[in-house]
Amino acid sequence: MTAIDAEVEVLRRAREQVLDNGVGLGRAELIDVLRLGDEHLDALLELAHEVRMRWCGPEVEVEGIISLKTGGCPEDCHFCSQSGQFSSPVRTAWLDVPSLVEAAKQTAKTGATEFCIVAAVRGPDERLMAQVAEGVKAIRDAVDINVACSLGMLTQSQVDELVAIGVHRYNHNLETARSHFDQVVTTHTWQERWDTLRMVAEAGMEVCCGGIIGMGETLEQRAEFAAELAELNPDEVPMNFLNPRPGTPFGDLPVMAGKDALRTIAAFRLAMPRTILRFAGGRELTLGDLGARQGMLGGINAVIVGNYLTTLGRPAESDIDLLAELKMPIKALSATL
Repeated sequence: MTAIDAEVEVLRRAREQVLDNGVGLGRAELIDVLRLGDEHLDALLELAHEVRMRWCGPEVEVEGIISLKTGGCPEDCHFCSQSGQFSSPVRTAWLDVPSLVEAAKQTAKTGATEFCIVAAVRGPDERLMAQVAEGVKAIRDAVDINVACSLGMLTQSQVDELVAIGVHRYNHNLETARSHFDQVVTTHTWQERWDTLRMVAEAGMEVCCGGIIGMGETLEQRAEFAAELAELNPDEVPMNFLNPRPGTPFGDLPVMAGKDALRTIAAFRLAMPRTILRFAGGRELTLGDLGARQGMLGGINAVIVGNYLTTLGRPAESDIDLLAELKMPIKALSATL
């Protein structure tokens, strides 16, 4: 069998296992997918899109995010300009509740059904939990939108409190493969993040967990990461691509090649055929406008609109217009409750 025949066989097996039977690929098969040559990229993206349409449907979930507490984080996540350990230009700031409500209203106007409150912390203290509770209540009183949170590592009592105040979904990224994690973060462990996610899932909140691609990991570690996420079985996986930030340890890493990013999106879809895969940070830099279109036709079925926490995103109108052009309906709020 020639190399080309072997790659065609990889796609054939993936089609049978994932598209026909709805069973995600394992680590070994994902490595084969990630090694496919550029000449098979279009076929791979087409297969990923077919999988998404069959097992998730045509709807796209739209979300906006806002930072309640920015900067000054004690952790040393090497990609993050919000770490207080690095010389990046982000400084500590808190957002008040009226600003949170206004941001939620503006997000809802785009057609988004999800609004996520984010804080740059290891985990929430009493002050932050109180402010989140106040903010969630004010948002729910003012606008019809689901509220999610991303507040770092949690205790069981904090998980229970978030459930009680009506938080719909919790985001806590594993960031990268377990075998690569200590090259990315040293102030806490991959297992600590995993434990928080397990508590969230057991409490009945939806689990949002993804990471950042392009942080020096190998293809094998990308496959490992996708397989680990599939084991967790999250409701949503945000797919970020490294946007190297000045002053951070990863500030000089190269931007990931667009074709590699698209291959990774397709591989994650083939690993998790029924999961929401969300376009998130770094896609503008890595993929550009054309890549955004290819990603939406290559397995993605959710998007963060507007800006991210410390970097600029595409204008919300651009993403909404793209969805209309591709005839992809925005998921209705009533369907997410």
